[in-house]
Amino acid sequence: MMTRIHAGAGAVALGMISVFWLSTVSVELMADAARIAQVKHMILWGFLVLVPAMALVGGTGFRLGQKLRGPVVEKKRRRMPFIAANGLLILVPSAFFLAAKAQAGAFDTAFYGVQALELVAGAVNIALLGANMRDGLRLAARRRNL
Repeated sequence: MMTRIHAGAGAVALGMISVFWLSTVSVELMADAARIAQVKHMILWGFLVLVPAMALVGGTGFRLGQKLRGPVVEKKRRRMPFIAANGLLILVPSAFFLAAKAQAGAFDTAFYGVQALELVAGAVNIALLGANMRDGLRLAARRRNL
């Protein structure tokens, strides 16, 4: 059961971050200031789903990882501090900053500088979470084959 909760929460978290990233890119390329502000505001509401999903992934992963050993588990374990730090120190503050700037219509150098940083940090987290998901699927396949 714990494995399914972990996998489901991980899929939700990866999906949410991917949706945030793709929404940001598409609205920046094709929309007006009002739509950009709307997307930035909706991303903040999306944290109501993302934060609990990430907490579940972290908690269940920590618990599952206590029982497992091996290089794949160690890779997953080493990635998690980077994923968490990236989210807490870059992505969350950036989202609040960008939402406030967009709401004020202040699409200035600071807005686009932070936007670029957020897109890079988001892409890094998508890649790291995707690698963790891939490795988790490998671990699950090994356990089924035993």
